[in-house]
Amino acid sequence: MAASRYLIIGGGVAGTTAASTIRQKDPDSEITIVSDEPHYLYSRLMLSKPNFFLGKIPFDQIWLRDKKWYKTNRINFIGGKTAARLDHTNQQVTLDDGLILAYDKLLLATGVCPRPLPIPGIEKTGIHYLRTLDDGKSIIESVNEVKAAVTIGGGFISFEMANLLQLSGAKVSIIIREPRFWASILDATASSIIEQAIAESGVKLVLEAEVKEIQGKDKVTGVILKDNHIIACDLVICGIGAICNIDWLNESGVDIDRGILTDDHLKTNLPNIWGAGDAARFDDPILEEEVQLGNWVNAQEQGRVAALNMVGEDLLFTFVSFYTTHGFDSSITFVGNVRPQKEYTTITRHGPADNQHAQLMIVENELVGAVLINQTAIMKVLTDIIRQNIKVNHKLDQLQNPDFDLNILLNN
Repeated sequence: MAASRYLIIGGGVAGTTAASTIRQKDPDSEITIVSDEPHYLYSRLMLSKPNFFLGKIPFDQIWLRDKKWYKTNRINFIGGKTAARLDHTNQQVTLDDGLILAYDKLLLATGVCPRPLPIPGIEKTGIHYLRTLDDGKSIIESVNEVKAAVTIGGGFISFEMANLLQLSGAKVSIIIREPRFWASILDATASSIIEQAIAESGVKLVLEAEVKEIQGKDKVTGVILKDNHIIACDLVICGIGAICNIDWLNESGVDIDRGILTDDHLKTNLPNIWGAGDAARFDDPILEEEVQLGNWVNAQEQGRVAALNMVGEDLLFTFVSFYTTHGFDSSITFVGNVRPQKEYTTITRHGPADNQHAQLMIVENELVGAVLINQTAIMKVLTDIIRQNIKVNHKLDQLQNPDFDLNILLNN
């Protein structure tokens, strides 16, 4: 049995940032990272970016940490292994190969996995998900031979990958169950802006449709929709959402509910155990509700704050998260919490250009989240308004006016 002062389950940006932060504060104690991937830390964001996907930048630029970094910082990296059991009484984690790791402090930063698509034929060659570096490499290696592709789902992965496949020269169709693009979050105006950008690129958007079967013998040759319409293709990208792989914690005593529940210090209900990253469902002291976010910058900051608390500090996690996706010459940005659990009001701010639009979510007279279409210029000021809990109930006209300088609200 191996022992570490600090054990981190998850080798992504949350876990690696935590290890780096701990080492800065504690130069001597043993730190171990367990990663389900064999690779050292790399940029998952680059997997769906045009320059990387189309081979315009060297592959090596994807690496954020190398073997030398782990050795220099004396961080024990166990790659290609997953956690199978947590015994919090004896402070031990058992891996899938039977190795037992003892810990004094434990961080759960396991991330999320793509939601599987349970339909006949999903096992055929040419069907891809995108989570890991190996997933990305597999798609990139086959893309030059792809003539027609289908992306399934209305999320970031489907949106970005459809754009990349179109740029590579493939004929692309996007299959979405909803009546309009991203209907669960975007209002009708925002959806129409994105739908128009997709259509102008030549990509076909198939709405209110579901794939019921993958066609082909061993390799995909097409998808069959529930109305029996067939779309020919030789590559399929599944992007229907993400799930937390936390079944191994069911008998552990850690409180879980679609994620790992933590308080506003990122601590779980059990002693000496913290959570961070996409799998953490935390008490947000700014928004005053439970929040679970799946993006890079949030995971990075949670890894840092959780690590500082693991070494004995007492920090609230107060961070307004943001994420921007680009595709079809358009940008979609999420700021804060765009799916509040409390009753909320949505204020729209359209323009000044026809393809610019913002949805502002207001809870109890405070801005808590925003969705921005081609409006990245106002992301920072909206982030500051959320962070400072500025009351906006008497300023709704200003919020809706695209010519009004939002920075004025910060100075009042």
